[in-house]
Amino acid sequence: MIHTSTANPIPIRLDARPESLTGQLAALAKARPDQVAVVLVDHEHEQEIPYGEIYRRAREYAGLLRGAGLQPGDRVALILQHGEAVIHGFWGAMLLGAIPSIFSFLSDKLDPERYFESVRALVDHAGVRAVITISDLEDELRRRLTGLDVAIINAEHLAARSAEDNLPADHSRAGEETAFLQHSSGSTGLQKGVMLSHRAVINQLASYSAAIDLRPDDVIVSWLPLYHDMGLIAGFILPLMQGIRLVLMSPFQWVRDPKMLIHAIHRHRGTLCWLPNFAYNFLATRVRDADLAGIDLSSWRAVINCSEPVHAESHAAFLSKYAPYGLRESALAVCYAMAESTFAVIQTEIGTPPRLDGVDRRALMEDRRAEPAKGDQPSLTFVSNGRPIANCAVQVVDEARSPLPDRRIGEIAVRSDSMMTGYYRRPEASAEVMADGWYFTGDMGYLADGELYITGRKKDLIIVGGRNIYPQDIELLLNDLPGLHPGRSAVFGVFNDKLGTEDIAIVAELAAAAPDDAEAKAAISREIRARVTQSLDVAARYVHLVDAKWLIKTSSGKIARGANREKFLREVLNEAGSAGDDLHVGKP
Repeated sequence: MIHTSTANPIPIRLDARPESLTGQLAALAKARPDQVAVVLVDHEHEQEIPYGEIYRRAREYAGLLRGAGLQPGDRVALILQHGEAVIHGFWGAMLLGAIPSIFSFLSDKLDPERYFESVRALVDHAGVRAVITISDLEDELRRRLTGLDVAIINAEHLAARSAEDNLPADHSRAGEETAFLQHSSGSTGLQKGVMLSHRAVINQLASYSAAIDLRPDDVIVSWLPLYHDMGLIAGFILPLMQGIRLVLMSPFQWVRDPKMLIHAIHRHRGTLCWLPNFAYNFLATRVRDADLAGIDLSSWRAVINCSEPVHAESHAAFLSKYAPYGLRESALAVCYAMAESTFAVIQTEIGTPPRLDGVDRRALMEDRRAEPAKGDQPSLTFVSNGRPIANCAVQVVDEARSPLPDRRIGEIAVRSDSMMTGYYRRPEASAEVMADGWYFTGDMGYLADGELYITGRKKDLIIVGGRNIYPQDIELLLNDLPGLHPGRSAVFGVFNDKLGTEDIAIVAELAAAAPDDAEAKAAISREIRARVTQSLDVAARYVHLVDAKWLIKTSSGKIARGANREKFLREVLNEAGSAGDDLHVGKP
């Protein structure tokens, strides 16, 4: 149970929970209207937003949405960067009883054409009735969404006026009503909308607050995008609903200037922060020692690794970099989470570094057993993700979905009181992953002494910098590229030890009529990279062009990603080394 005090009179506890998120916001605004809830940080200034202002502006947004014809249950999309508008718009939609969803924002690297195609597909599928956005995108969204019954609302215009038609005082919501949608963090295509009820989210906040020993004087610092479950729940809803100060910055600014996070923790005495694994390497290598003069990180009691497979080397590099500035090894922590269970499922004990488990490489690869390593035999080290949080159960199952004993590798299944209602308008997809109250994650791992270890993924998902990239999305991008054989490519992830995340590798078969000179092949490689970067906002590290018959296929004629990955690692990287980008053309 979380700590309480007279300064924090209405936390969400395991034994006392409000009926709705909107009811909790109203209670906080009434009890502490002048308490700072959020500090918005950018390079030039900081802006403090108290609970009273969030509630007042959210009510105005709700009234304005209702004036635009929206009703309870209507879907509202927010295409906004971090700032006041996304905060007030998100809560305003919920106060009305509408169902908000935060969409990813257009970055400089994304191809606008593909981005807006994806937005239109999501708006159409979800039946979105209103999109709240900024002036720079308003006209383009109106053009792109022509023919759909959706209102485009300019948040900058809303900020300039107040709604005369404000909400009545009674705006409570039933706990089983859908509070908002979290869209799965896929790269392109139609992302699944995870439906989360008020009750499921409140249950998560209670259980996870207990797991991380949340305290009234905690300060959460976050740069995480709000369209991802880690940013939305841990870096937004959790602190606001628990009366904990949130220091929030833009992910775009953080990537350009990662020292922002370190300086914000120092300046605001930050105590809690969630990071994907790649960020540990990024912060360890991209922040200069000269930028850390006078920094004190002794307030940082937990930096929680989440959303990517965890690597001990990343923790070690991060600790080596920041221990001289007061970061303690005991602050290292790990969480296993997913949008389908609101957020957290597993958490390591706060104040104790996560366990490391060395296992026999042969037993793992050949027998699917995580046998403890002995002597000098080849081994792999896995980092514990911890134990289940309250009111959550985890098991590892075989292909028939029967439970496996400890140290047997299988699919991870989860059951909790914070589980999604289902995927919005995707009953078939929901039925594929849910049965008898269990959600089958597609992640692979094992249990040992009550703790969970992640070994990989059942499917071929690639995680790059905390983002889920589906290989088939990249393969589809290459189907009409001149010089390549349509449908003859394999995309997979290759772990980068230095960066602490996965690199994207592409093996593509040249068309029979493709020019057989180095300059032409280099041009094809450049076009492959450009398409990936413009469409997915990630870079392909390896592009390997091959002749016919190099790619391995299944008996049904499909490209076998796993087999081609092993062939690539064995025959290409071992031969060329890991430093190359454009690799030689493989011969059959």
